[in-house]
Amino acid sequence: MARRRHPEEHENHERWLVSYADFITLLFAFFVVMYSISSINEGKYKILSETLVGVFNQPDRAIKPIPVGDERPLTTAPERQPDQDEPAGKDPSAQALQDIAESMRAALGDLIKTGQVTVRGNELWVEIELSSALLFPSGDALPHNQAFAIVEKVAKVLAPYRNPVHIEGFTDNQPIRTAQFPTNWELSSARAASVVRMLAMDGVDASRLAAVGYGEFQPVADNATVEGRARNRRVVLVVSRNLDVRRSVTGMGSGKAQPDATLQRAGMQTAPPPTALAPVAGVVNSPSLAQ
Repeated sequence: MARRRHPEEHENHERWLVSYADFITLLFAFFVVMYSISSINEGKYKILSETLVGVFNQPDRAIKPIPVGDERPLTTAPERQPDQDEPAGKDPSAQALQDIAESMRAALGDLIKTGQVTVRGNELWVEIELSSALLFPSGDALPHNQAFAIVEKVAKVLAPYRNPVHIEGFTDNQPIRTAQFPTNWELSSARAASVVRMLAMDGVDASRLAAVGYGEFQPVADNATVEGRARNRRVVLVVSRNLDVRRSVTGMGSGKAQPDATLQRAGMQTAPPPTALAPVAGVVNSPSLAQ
């Protein structure tokens, strides 16, 4: 009796396709991750980093770094000796504003020469005006990468002092109408708040800071021209002599405020003493800082 032959099982010659498909999928995922890392936005990364630090650390954490060696103020100007008295007849608050103005001009000299930054003021407050193009993309409040370096220079000048600082945001009259910024009010306020956040990240006491947005309603140039609209898109840091002056100036805007008799009375109170030794180099004897 003949033996029955078992049918041969079909050999699957396409099994390699499964492994090949898995390999291609992993390779695609790898390149997606590499692309994401290579195109990271420094501004988003720094904001995300600060947010995570605030979430995972204790609320009462100390924001002052632990000094290594001798602690020095955040300024490149020579130190004031502890036993060095203020010049006779000089108001310490007015002197502090002069020092801040001169230090700002030294730190931002290149940008001042190109007209992108303006430093001006009087005996009651100092204004540092920055073009929005230096800090933000068009129609956005997320800072440029270069904005962090500019604001860091400003923060190094302001950090040793206790003068109140309010940040004003302004736009042109072009409507925006996006989901994030329905009007220019939201855009100007968000840009001012972004600068406040960067200053606090760079060591300026957050209790000194305030943000306000004026939208398109306080132009300094004609919105009918491209150049005029560019001038109107700006962020202004106003360093006040004391809290009363800050409140008065904020209520009307630094562009409309005048150091009249009312503000002079508000300015009689001096600002709190500096938290660190203040710079004295480059002080101008004239009480007026207008430039």
